Amino acid sequence: MTEKDQSVLTHLDAIEAEMKRIGFWNPEVTELNVNHYLEAPTFELWLQCTLIPNARKAAQTGEYPANSEVGQMAFRQYDYMSPIPEAAQLLQMLYEFDKLVMS
Repeated sequence: MTEKDQSVLTHLDAIEAEMKRIGFWNPEVTELNVNHYLEAPTFELWLQCTLIPNARKAAQTGEYPANSEVGQMAFRQYDYMSPIPEAAQLLQMLYEFDKLVMS
């Protein structure tokens, strides 16, 4: 496992912890079958059930997508029209995740 892979996994753990801290994590949902985040019931469920598990798999294999825009997606959810103050730290963490993946 490379340093990048380990950094991504550590960052994903921090994102999960932040989601739990601010009440955005649903412990009752473990699976979500959607193709795109707009199809998910909520952006938070997509993060929890799709992005985080898939990103962990990518870090374990070292195979990342060519682009990551989850920070921009989160901006649309949490800061574009009606800012959600409790999500500010999560938003920053998701932008940092993009940088890690694309480095």
